[in-house]
Amino acid sequence: MLTKKQITEVLDVMGEMFPDAHCELHHSNPFELTIAVLLSAQCTDALVNKVTPALFEKYKTPEDYLAVPLEELEQDIRKIGLFRTKAKNIKKLCQTLLEHYNGEIPKERQELEKLAGVGRKTANVVMSVAYGIPAIAVDTHVERVSKRLGICRWKDSVLEVEKTLMRKIPEELWSDTHHRLIFFGRYHCKAQSPQCEQCPLLTICREGKKRMKVRS
Repeated sequence: MLTKKQITEVLDVMGEMFPDAHCELHHSNPFELTIAVLLSAQCTDALVNKVTPALFEKYKTPEDYLAVPLEELEQDIRKIGLFRTKAKNIKKLCQTLLEHYNGEIPKERQELEKLAGVGRKTANVVMSVAYGIPAIAVDTHVERVSKRLGICRWKDSVLEVEKTLMRKIPEELWSDTHHRLIFFGRYHCKAQSPQCEQCPLLTICREGKKRMKVRS
């Protein structure tokens, strides 16, 4: 397991590699962000960004989504995986916003998780990106990189990974850490073809050293 000092060094390197790491889901307000993150479950941000321009032009408020039949919304997002389930969740989410939150996306995690299709990861993204509240959303990239590097244990659950990162990293760095880990995992330490040979973190990466030993 990496020490806090090593983790700080790791994050500094990632920051040098990806100085502009940020949320790549296109949005202009907390409501659009929430919808985009909901759509991104088991789907790439790139595909979501192809669908949302027309979607956000057509639907600007919760009322707009509720004004059309479910089948019409399904057609609008049919390029997205699990589009039928996601369309239903969007409808339910919008109804809840109007009934309990005056049509606005709440800031608190507990309230966010009451919205259909919004789990802890989505809530953390919304809190961090939309409202600037420190949070670490653990997606597949964050989990993979954290375990490969030895920040967390292989057997850790997603929640355990999040708690470990929160414990080992200063709160003011949580949001930046989230984006850096995602960019590092998405563009460098990929699931199927990690770039171990040219990785500046190879000397402290337990997984990378194993991979290179096998190749040699």
